[in-house]
Amino acid sequence: MTLTDLRDGFRDAEQRQCVQAMIASRLADDREPQECRYLMRFWWQLSMPYREVSIAELRLNVGQQKLDVVMELVSAIRSSHEEIDAWLSGAVQTFPVLQDHGFSATLDSRD
Repeated sequence: MTLTDLRDGFRDAEQRQCVQAMIASRLADDREPQECRYLMRFWWQLSMPYREVSIAELRLNVGQQKLDVVMELVSAIRSSHEEIDAWLSGAVQTFPVLQDHGFSATLDSRD
């Protein structure tokens, strides 16, 4: 199964951007750099027609809980716009907004 068809599954650019914001702000934790890197590659994949990341790479580099959520999103994108909206609601309830630890470290080092 390829992920190159995902960009065509959104209602509009706004829905895609909401999903991307959810990934960046709630899933891609910079304290887990390898996982974060692959989640952000998936983030790009949502807009790109070429292969940025594969499911096999996600399985190797993303923890099970987040991988399950990503696979639910892929299924939602291929199902309906309403399923994507439901995924967004569920992700908001499941994952808190992440603190950007790299940015915080930069601010701390200036003091």
